[in-house]
Amino acid sequence: MILPLLWQLAGAAIGGVPADSLRAVQVGEVRVVASAGRVDAAIALAELADRASTWPGLGSRTPGPFQLVLVADSAELARATRGRAPGWGAAVAFPASRTIILRADLPDLPRTLRHEVGHLVLRQAVRSRVPLWFDEGYATLAAGEFDRLARLEMHLSVVLRGVPTLRDLDGELRSTAPLSERAYGLAATAVGYLGERIPGGDLAPLLDRLVAGEEFEAAVAAATGRELSRLEEDWRETTRKRFRGALWLAAGGWWLVAAGAVALAWGLRRRRERPRRQALDSGWEVPPEGDDASPREGSGEVPIDPTGKGM
Repeated sequence: MILPLLWQLAGAAIGGVPADSLRAVQVGEVRVVASAGRVDAAIALAELADRASTWPGLGSRTPGPFQLVLVADSAELARATRGRAPGWGAAVAFPASRTIILRADLPDLPRTLRHEVGHLVLRQAVRSRVPLWFDEGYATLAAGEFDRLARLEMHLSVVLRGVPTLRDLDGELRSTAPLSERAYGLAATAVGYLGERIPGGDLAPLLDRLVAGEEFEAAVAAATGRELSRLEEDWRETTRKRFRGALWLAAGGWWLVAAGAVALAWGLRRRRERPRRQALDSGWEVPPEGDDASPREGSGEVPIDPTGKGM
């Protein structure tokens, strides 16, 4: 998440925590700020973030100098950002001051941190202004947050509400938790679709133009050979079809698929075993109906009750 805000911590108290209880540690190019009880966890995260890694369309690079602040929970995050961070937010990035504030009470902190670092890397690399949907979609893809694409809530909302325009998607990214969660996933599909439309399936040609300062829509048209408005229409239609099919399977259509697979396997097995069944049947003779012959010896019948007394 990005908040376009210039904010300097400058060693001040974070979220009501006394300044003298905070620790500041330099880890490579990352300056860590955290309370004494969380500083070790913050250092471990900084060590991961400070390494060179591969970013979509940008190649291998380090994020450069930035400040990482690790806070306790959503309440402390809200206080540290002066109420600008939503309650559901896991972290925020301030590209202007190159500061990331991260909650410590949520799972998968390395992936959340990579998402936020993705904003810094992208903003540091490109000179052009990019729309919010591209910024968030890029960070989501770079962090490998594919769980956001697999959630049924998003599939259902795509069917019921439709796929928003890119302009509306910017607004949804700033909305409440359920709607914004769907928006993050949709933004990732939009950036992914854009990359697929570039020859070679790589964002590099587009990002190279943005690095050179070319305006976003003009760079998209030059990299893909199509206007952004046409790409937007195709993306919306493709996404509707994709997630309608996923919802059909989730809603019970997979039972039909499973039944068809079982029937196919049964048919293939019968066909495979037909020669063996024919070999087993060879040499067997079935007596015609009405024939009283039986496998017992002699012609006399064996009485059920030899004594004749019955019960």
